Amino acid sequence: MKKHSRTPRGKSIAVAKTKSAGVVLTVTARVGKPLANGLRLSLLRAVEMLPHAPAELSVALVGDAEMSGLHEQFMGITGPTDVLSFELDHDARGRVTSGEIVVCVPEARRQARSLGHPLTDELLLYALHGVLHLSGYDDKTDSAYRRMHRTEDRILTQLGVGKVFSRGSTRQRPKPRLGKLSIHKSRGTV
Repeated sequence: MKKHSRTPRGKSIAVAKTKSAGVVLTVTARVGKPLANGLRLSLLRAVEMLPHAPAELSVALVGDAEMSGLHEQFMGITGPTDVLSFELDHDARGRVTSGEIVVCVPEARRQARSLGHPLTDELLLYALHGVLHLSGYDDKTDSAYRRMHRTEDRILTQLGVGKVFSRGSTRQRPKPRLGKLSIHKSRGTV
């Protein structure tokens, strides 16, 4: 299902929502509206490959200004980043059952251009990275970083996209950041 909605400020956004295999996935696009539906379909297939993915996910495609604001607000870091994920609800075991992923389309465009691959592949990588964070993966240590990115590349290869993260041989593990994001009872990660 795809529809267009208006934000409180009157800006039009594309909204695509799907329920499949027990997963409700919503993609909203303030930027990159033509990309929302394809991302939703590809990400849904990826999520179905994960044993502990949240049952409800929303992905927001945003621009540099909005991502910069979120990055500053929740991480205390100025400027945009590629993806942020936020835990919204948990089950009795503490596993995430609902989460939101915010993806910066201009950052994906810059990286895709720099690395010479399609924007759609880079966006899918970012969204999948957020889902993996919400599914219990982290990238804080070297071994966890390698495990997380191997999982991304394995899933993207199974989808027929190929190894997106390892294609960018210039990518390096970011320096560890202190603190965790917090929204009400939520926790977010980069």
